[in-house]
Amino acid sequence: MKVLELLDELDEIIEVASPVPMFKKVVVDPAEIQEIVKEIRLELPDEIQQAQWVKNERSRILEEAKAEYESLLNEAMKKAEALVETDEITVKAKARAEEIIRVASEHSSIMKMSILDYTDSMLYNLQEKMDQMYALYFTDMYNDLQMTFDKVNENIATSRNEVKDQIYKAQVEKNE
Repeated sequence: MKVLELLDELDEIIEVASPVPMFKKVVVDPAEIQEIVKEIRLELPDEIQQAQWVKNERSRILEEAKAEYESLLNEAMKKAEALVETDEITVKAKARAEEIIRVASEHSSIMKMSILDYTDSMLYNLQEKMDQMYALYFTDMYNDLQMTFDKVNENIATSRNEVKDQIYKAQVEKNE
């Protein structure tokens, strides 16, 4: 998966980046990061296409199961009609037809459940991978960015308070 490789590359850039003393931050080349993000954006449609393929495959399998069910049902109906010659044969034929319909219905239900379970499993795995990618890469980046903004705001507030103190002292000296 190209997206995972690009995310690994981002991770490596962060790991080898020069640290900024006293801030637990690193210096990275924005152009390099932007280029990797651009590549990720280009690759994501492929990942989405894979998910679409799983969805389409699910629909195709369900259609095949439905067609097989209908075929079995039609076959059972034809066999039941062919057996209607005498009363005894008719009773046996009806019983057999009902059994065939029941078995076909059960078989179709089992196939449908298997297909749905498989599709759900595939979608769950895809969702897990997306959650892992988010947790592994974007949560830490967001938290680091939030900490940086908080630190900058704190520094600005401290600087403003110092300026206000200087203004106050200047006014007091002026009035004396």
